[in-house]
Amino acid sequence: MSHRKTCIVCKKSSMETPVTKFYHKDSKFYICPQHIPVLIHNPQELIGLLDGADTLKGA
Repeated sequence: MSHRKTCIVCKKSSMETPVTKFYHKDSKFYICPQHIPVLIHNPQELIGLLDGADTLKGA
């Protein structure tokens, strides 16, 4: 069974755009270059997409 590598935000797959893997709470997620700034600077925008995003602080 293959695991689909899709951006947690825009849902684009690794077939459409580059994605990078990151880990949070022992789970792995993927994010595309367009949305890495969201993860770094505005993680509150990930509420509902990433468990615990409400407790993350932006840089």
